[in-house]
Order: sequence, then C-alpha cells, then structure tokens
Amino acid sequence: MHILVVEDEERLARLLRRILTGERHTVDLAHDGISGRDLALSNNYDAIILDVMLPGIDGMEICRQMRAEQVTTPVLMLTARGAVEDRVTGLNVGADDYLVKPFVVKELVARVNALLRRRDRRFEMNAHLSVSDLTLDLVSHEAHRAGRLIELTAKEYSLLEYLMRHPNQVLSRDQIISSVWGYDTEALSNVVDIYIHFLRDKVDKGFSHSLIKTVRGLGYKIAE
Repeated sequence: MHILVVEDEERLARLLRRILTGERHTVDLAHDGISGRDLALSNNYDAIILDVMLPGIDGMEICRQMRAEQVTTPVLMLTARGAVEDRVTGLNVGADDYLVKPFVVKELVARVNALLRRRDRRFEMNAHLSVSDLTLDLVSHEAHRAGRLIELTAKEYSLLEYLMRHPNQVLSRDQIISSVWGYDTEALSNVVDIYIHFLRDKVDKGFSHSLIKTVRGLGYKIAE
C-alpha cells in the first residue's frame, strides 16, 4: 500500500518510513504543512499519517481541506497533545484515528493496518492499478500483463507499485530508494538499476513494446 507521512520531526519521519517499508508499504514523506497538504489532496494514497503541529499549515487544517475536497483517504493523526478536546477536534475535522506521542511502534502499525483493512473492504472491487495492458492487484498482490501472470518478489512488487502509482512521471533513483527501500544513501543507487533490470525481464520481455523506460540522467518512468 502507498502511505503518506506528514511529520516535521525528520528523525521520526525516517523511522516511520523504515518501519512501514518493512511492512511492505511504499512511503512518501513531507516535512511541512504546505507540501503535505498538496500531496494529501492528490488522493493517491491508501492512508495518511498526519502530525498535528506542522510549520505552514497544521494537521487539523490539512485534514479539514482534504474532507472539503472529498478526499476520503484514511487519516491517522499524531500529536504530542493528549487532551480529550484535541482528540475530539481531530476526529470532528475528519480524522479516522488519533495517536498521542510518544507511542509504541507496534500500536502505530496495528492502527495503520486497521485503517487499511477498512479501506480494503470499501474499495476491494477497484483496488488495482493499470498502465497499458499491465495491471497490478493491490489486494492479491498479483501482476498481469496481457492476461499473463507475472511472478514478483516482494521488493519487485513494491518497486512496480511505486512506478505504477506515478505513471508518466520521471522518478529519480533517490526518490525510488527513499520510497521503496526507505534509506537515504547514495551507496544504494545501483540497487535501483539492478531491480529495474529484474522488472524489465519480467514485465517487458517478450512484448512488442516496453513500459519501463530510462530517462537518461534523470531516472525511470513507466508509461505506454
């Protein structure tokens, strides 16, 4: 699943990304309210973890704007404030759940998984991505091209999902590493090239046209 974490404490944000990528999710990060709002309003996420206290625009206002724009993505709010009034306010502006810092990691994972299960039940019939004749089922984690099943490892699936959630968009190696592997290191840039090669062998080999494309000097994209 694709999760957005909006958290201005960068160490905590990186920790959350590492934990969630370990649970086989892809994760995008935002460290301020404005960029977090813009990403949240794109409605491309399965769940959003949203800090309340953010520079620019606070989490309450982001959630309020999301619901006003009919963005129904489940929201788990994080805050250092544990007063009942704050929790009530968060739920009233449209948050689905509320977790007070400091929290136990296992509880956060359990709450996120609960939100995703509820979302799966609501959207199970449409839980797939497609680019040309390639489809990815987000419930069964199966990929098909022209009706043919493609066997993927867990990391290949995560990489393909990330590409397919951003069709026609050039993604740099750093973006891919950050979202799929959860690391911030240039030393791993070659691992992207290796896994792109693996994916091409499975997704494009034997077909008349390639979907996974190299944009020289910039990165990779998936497109018809």
